[in-house]
Amino acid sequence: MSVMSAVLERGALGRPELGVVNMDQMLKLSYDIHDYSSFSGGYVPKNIAEDKPSDQASRWSSENNNPPQYIILKLKQPAILRTITFGKYEKTHVCNLKKFKVLGGLCEDNMIELLDSGLKNDNQPETFYLKYKLENNPFPCQYVKVVPLHSWGPSFNYSIWYVELWGVDDPATVLPHMDWFTAYREKEAIRLCLKHFRQQNYQEAFSSLQKRTRVQLEDPLLTQLHAALVERGDFGATEEAVQQAHDRGLFREYIGQHEYRPEWLPIVPAPGTDRPGMRGGHQMCFDPAHEVMYLLGGWDGTQDLADFWAFEIKQGRWTRLSADTAAEGGPSARSCHKMCLDMERQQIFTLGRYVDSSQRIPENLRSDFYMYDIPCRKWTLITDDTASVGGPNLIFDHQMCLDPVTRTIYVFGGKELTCTASVARSSLDDRTGTLSSVEPVFSGLYAFHVATSTWGLLRSDGHHAGPGQIRSRVSHCMLLDHKSRLLYVLAGQRNKEYLNDFFTYCLDTDELVVISDGTRGDGASDVPAAGTTQRATIDVDQAEIHVLSGLSKDKEKKEDNLKNSFWVYDIKQNKWSCIYRNRLEPGPSDDARPLVEPCPRFAHQLVFDHIRKVFYLFGGNPGRKCNPKMRLDDFWRLKLTRPTCTEILRQCKLLLRRQRFEELVTEDVMAALQYLQTELASTVDHADAEQERQFQLLASRLFAVPPADPADTEPRRRARSQLFDQLTVFFPADMAQPRTNLTDLIVLDK
Repeated sequence: MSVMSAVLERGALGRPELGVVNMDQMLKLSYDIHDYSSFSGGYVPKNIAEDKPSDQASRWSSENNNPPQYIILKLKQPAILRTITFGKYEKTHVCNLKKFKVLGGLCEDNMIELLDSGLKNDNQPETFYLKYKLENNPFPCQYVKVVPLHSWGPSFNYSIWYVELWGVDDPATVLPHMDWFTAYREKEAIRLCLKHFRQQNYQEAFSSLQKRTRVQLEDPLLTQLHAALVERGDFGATEEAVQQAHDRGLFREYIGQHEYRPEWLPIVPAPGTDRPGMRGGHQMCFDPAHEVMYLLGGWDGTQDLADFWAFEIKQGRWTRLSADTAAEGGPSARSCHKMCLDMERQQIFTLGRYVDSSQRIPENLRSDFYMYDIPCRKWTLITDDTASVGGPNLIFDHQMCLDPVTRTIYVFGGKELTCTASVARSSLDDRTGTLSSVEPVFSGLYAFHVATSTWGLLRSDGHHAGPGQIRSRVSHCMLLDHKSRLLYVLAGQRNKEYLNDFFTYCLDTDELVVISDGTRGDGASDVPAAGTTQRATIDVDQAEIHVLSGLSKDKEKKEDNLKNSFWVYDIKQNKWSCIYRNRLEPGPSDDARPLVEPCPRFAHQLVFDHIRKVFYLFGGNPGRKCNPKMRLDDFWRLKLTRPTCTEILRQCKLLLRRQRFEELVTEDVMAALQYLQTELASTVDHADAEQERQFQLLASRLFAVPPADPADTEPRRRARSQLFDQLTVFFPADMAQPRTNLTDLIVLDK
């Protein structure tokens, strides 16, 4: 271990102390924030800083909460930073940072955003991962800027108690990335100059710089589009280039930047047809190849159910496959079980169930495991007790998913039921919503290999959170990405603790990676709220995880909160987006309301058709205190919509044809009128009120624009150049010219 000196530049907040420690190429920078009331300026160096959570004086406070407030940390040498940790006072404090940003760079005046998050108002240190790559290459920082945005007390100033950075400062590691970063900035500077020269029609300067540096401004397709539109004014060739971009799927990245719009549609069976009754705690799975959804069991508010149903999407019809699966050699009536589908072999597996405390005698607590053959319509008992063959004990509120590649079923979490456990049903359960003082036993992570019919324990329950440990829980979410070989686990409950951590488990390496420890942000503003009975699906092709919330925990009121919301997690960008929150509040007059969205609920089920990108929701518990036995039997279809590639193509053509119309107006009014009525009108979405209004206004241009001077081509060129800049927004960023302009970098003296 070597100790290095370091300095902290004064920001707008105050004067801290700091120290730097280099350990095995991992750089640890600890900042003990201290506001010296008699300190007149400069900085106070310190070899190794300490986190002093019990010392009120060990903090760095602003004089007020008016922006801009910030601190700048200066490293002695550049480093690639990976995490930042904030320490806190020993108890909650109104000056803790509810929201903040972290920026970094090689100089104070040019930094990029590394983090946008916030702290919980408690006494636990919080660690955050920092952005550290550009174009998939790590970049170094020598300055780190922490910018407070909001404190937990709205009218209070900001306080930072302790800051710790981790990264790599070994020169052998950092210098190659310094060289890459220098070359990257040089290339981007040249591209900005090339863009500026072309915009200003400085052709000689543009050609000379490009020839000298051999730096390409953009993808050849966009160069072709620019030449056709801006240089030649060939709108036909420009539309051909845009059509080519559409055919190559180049608009998909732009579309992916748009948030989804949810569209709920109730599925109402024909009158007189058979359908499942009201229930919660049931199970569903979906077969996208045949467009069939299967439903098994549940709790109707009075008893467990043993019926088995199929819903055929194309026919819009429910079929009861069995009124009592137990009578046909299948599972007994049950709820809080789990079910998964092997689509290739058309087999359904089900495991687990809840047993009332009054029925917990040894013969009722054997963990049976069944398989249903869809073509043969036959149940098979795989084993009457999984615990006797190396599998889990009887559990409920667990999670189960199947790997189609290896034909392995993974089972994680859930509470074990024993005849000695006199627990009441947990708050996650669909029946009573009560908790017990008896310490429950949670099941670990198991794997069942279907071909050999063998069980294996992969991870036992880690009672306490720690590196490499998996804390088991109930009513959580677990999803399998068979391409990356990762299990994703989110949220749940352990005893009285509501969880909102998020981690992955690698099936091939047994490695656990924490994506979020549940302490990020100020609650539901940037991640799903801590809670239970969320329902999650995964779209492996789109690299997205979807979560429909259930019961969440109101951290301020210390009570359960039943408001459904729908979240999408972008795996590649490590970003959550809330795209829907229910508008309807439950009430006695619900039956009289139009069906525009499902009412809030928990203990529901959600399945996903990953081929057609459609979700199906059925049943659940509306949580009516006035009618605790009430369950739901409504059935919903959810479609997430974004602009399509065809819509983007039409929008591009609309922009091009508007420009062509503007030019025709100055040349030939009658030709412009005909163009407006035919070519331009065909690209307008006349169902869109704003587009239709703009289209109608164009007619007034026919007699309001004076003829143009044919010799003056510069106005047209400027208009076309601006239009080209608009079109490049629809293309992937790595294909297009820089989004910013050279003139934007000019700093005006005050």
